[in-house]
Amino acid sequence: MSKFGSCLCGALTYTLAEAPKEVGACHCGMCRKWSGGIFLALEVPAGGVEIKGAENLTAYASSEWAERVFCKTCGSSIFYRVTAPGAHQGTCYFGAGTLDDLGDVPLTGELFIDEKPKGYSFAEKTQQMSTDEVMAMFAASAQS
Repeated sequence: MSKFGSCLCGALTYTLAEAPKEVGACHCGMCRKWSGGIFLALEVPAGGVEIKGAENLTAYASSEWAERVFCKTCGSSIFYRVTAPGAHQGTCYFGAGTLDDLGDVPLTGELFIDEKPKGYSFAEKTQQMSTDEVMAMFAASAQS
């Protein structure tokens, strides 16, 4: 497992402050369109990453509470960042595939499970949250 990652073309690289301990999956429609499938992500707290080549990043405000960040050179989806006020603001979710070596980091959770296409499932038993549960989590965070 590595703490280092990059986009496809290498125009940007990053170093995580801590090695990832778990991977989560998002099945929402936006993540599926943005990533071309299931978005597998590593949660990184605000300030928990050093990015080199940040001038090669472009952000798209995809909702009222998050933005999606990608490489403007090769188009790689790098992370989405929570922009809504509250406890989660500034938290980034880096695409697990952008890490140089994911090693044996386990898949532990799935978001928007009610939006998951019926044609696939994971072998692992994970914590699963529905759309309503995810939205309630962010709403509660914004009120904190």
